[in-house]
Amino acid sequence: MSAGSARSGASRVQTRSGYDDRAATVDGALWRQAVDTLEANWEVDHTVPSRTLYPHQWSWDSAFIAIGLARVRPDRAWRELRSLFAAQWSDGRVPHIVFNPRLRPGDYFPGPEMWASTDAPGASELATSGIIQPPVHALAAERLWRLTGTSEAAAELARLYPRLVAQQRYLARRRDVGGGGLVCLVHPWESGLDNSPAWDAPLDRVPADAAVMRTYRRHDTRFVADSHRPTDLDYARYLALVSSYRERGYADDDLAGRHPFLVECPLFNALTAAAEHALAAIAPVVGADPGPHRARARALTAAIVDRLYEPASGTFRPRDLRTGTLVAPRTVLGLGPLILPELPAEQVRAVLAEACSPRFGLAERMSRPLPSHDRTAPDFEPLRYWRGPSWINTGWLVWRGLREHDRPALAAGLRDSMLDLVGRSGCHEYFHPETGAGLGSPAFSWTAALTLDLLQTP
Repeated sequence: MSAGSARSGASRVQTRSGYDDRAATVDGALWRQAVDTLEANWEVDHTVPSRTLYPHQWSWDSAFIAIGLARVRPDRAWRELRSLFAAQWSDGRVPHIVFNPRLRPGDYFPGPEMWASTDAPGASELATSGIIQPPVHALAAERLWRLTGTSEAAAELARLYPRLVAQQRYLARRRDVGGGGLVCLVHPWESGLDNSPAWDAPLDRVPADAAVMRTYRRHDTRFVADSHRPTDLDYARYLALVSSYRERGYADDDLAGRHPFLVECPLFNALTAAAEHALAAIAPVVGADPGPHRARARALTAAIVDRLYEPASGTFRPRDLRTGTLVAPRTVLGLGPLILPELPAEQVRAVLAEACSPRFGLAERMSRPLPSHDRTAPDFEPLRYWRGPSWINTGWLVWRGLREHDRPALAAGLRDSMLDLVGRSGCHEYFHPETGAGLGSPAFSWTAALTLDLLQTP
């Protein structure tokens, strides 16, 4: 199946009971595959990313999933967000995993016994992780409102808005470790791009005994080849960072003095600013003032340009706060600021040049998918998680940025490429950046959800 057929098909779709079948101008088979994936992964009050690798609820996954569910089951989309924010901590953080208490211990690693979150001051009563993920949730809520606009949606928005504000307040007040107005990450998992080459140098100084892995049983390599996943040494360092943060009750005071991994990420911060733009759009609906959100978005955008843009290379890069330097690898993280509507013209041109270069291959007619890492780099790995493969969620974010900055031909080329991937290989977690073969989990929820959004957006 080609992306062209996904654009031009005209069959109505007979979906499972309860799903909207208004997709009269999309490819029926592709639409049905995406809908059935979401239906199969629904779990009482949320959607699991996959039934094998990820059996709990993940934070930014739920936001992307809600965007897709808005097209077919708005009721479930709102429930997805309600379920996630029910686990919000008192300081406003939204944990990156909410654990399902119905699953047996050991069904996922590292599980709730490793995080011990309920012992931390101000934590949720639910078992969660102690770290965060990119704040895509306000974008999802705004999209839900725009697609429905009902009185029920307005009531949902009114309930969710203060929680979204608290999430942003946490990021602004507790995570500005560098003092420059940006959010600092304390773990690679917080970026969402878990083992991106961008984190190699900051991780190198994290002390870790690889023997620690012999006391744990990894869950992921039961389902996916070792060569596709982070190494045991990577995991040992990940666990060392979890332990460092957990032992201090996940407190954010004095991070600069004690935590070994401190990084400002361009994609995470761009999504934080984009969330403020979304909240500015939501605010009038709930009777709030949009002005502070607009001001915060402008300040974040300026800080991203000031602290993370490198004029010599014309790229955005993460900043390692331990060394005060920008990291060397050129990854898809550097394309993230394109989503910002107020990104200055100079930086828009620079991001587009980077995206259209041989490193990433964006074009009006793309011969290969958008990779997660510079495909010309010597450490490009087409099979290993986030070190080369193509992902629908990062492609979708770049596509949003192209539309934001009025690049319709490039946006159409990227959209066609993503739909072609799913049409040929299914709703996989990620894809080979050269061949387009499906990799990771074969029934992945955010791939299905964002496919629905792509199909319904001209």
